[in-house]
Amino acid sequence: MIDTHCHIDEEAFAADREEVIARQQAAGVEAMIVPGVNVASIETVLGVCAAHKGYCYPALGLHPEDVKADWEEQLAIIEDAIRAHRNELVAVGEIGLDYYWDKTFKAEQQEVLRRQLQLAKELDLPVILHNRDATEDILRIVRDEGGRGVFHCFSGSRETAQQILDMGFYLGIGGVLTFKNNKLAEHLDVVPPERIVLETDAPYMAPVPHRGERNESRFMEHVAERLSEVFKMPKERVFEVTNASSRGLFGIK
Repeated sequence: MIDTHCHIDEEAFAADREEVIARQQAAGVEAMIVPGVNVASIETVLGVCAAHKGYCYPALGLHPEDVKADWEEQLAIIEDAIRAHRNELVAVGEIGLDYYWDKTFKAEQQEVLRRQLQLAKELDLPVILHNRDATEDILRIVRDEGGRGVFHCFSGSRETAQQILDMGFYLGIGGVLTFKNNKLAEHLDVVPPERIVLETDAPYMAPVPHRGERNESRFMEHVAERLSEVFKMPKERVFEVTNASSRGLFGIK
């Protein structure tokens, strides 16, 4: 299993981070991608990935929820860090649009997304995209700017999935797929298994039967079980296919 989106650097893991990582390794998790979200996470992401080089892989970016009045200063710091650590990074992310909580900086979010997409293209890095209640805008901007990467925590419609595939991007599938009454499984009929990567968004979005708990990478097992039902293939084959896609997209050896 490869977890393409795990915030193992966050405070939720501060008390037992090393034990959690050891538990993931024992459970068959082969690698974790650790995305940054703001200036403060530059240090935490790079720190945990340096301590677990070859197992935890860093990404850096400015998350849309962290786009505030000082966005230009914050983005400049993150852009400098991305350039400085280009050879260590596997992606620019977590970046994107989020209109769910606050639309105050909607225009600024769009500008920040465009600039980070442009930087990712310049540095030949994939992007990790966050989208919440902003599908039309994020698809338009990504279509304008191009690039490659993954739409993290995908839970959208069949039509949205097809548009993402048409742009050459991957779908990040996590715990949402296991939630009761969620329709995501029905929308994956247009998605080749080869265009899916597994993720957790840990410590958030734990799958059933762990919903409400702190999420961990090893819980991807339950997502893979659901995908094996959707695609009618053995769970082991789900891991083979998604691992190959993850390694190819992010350059993990």
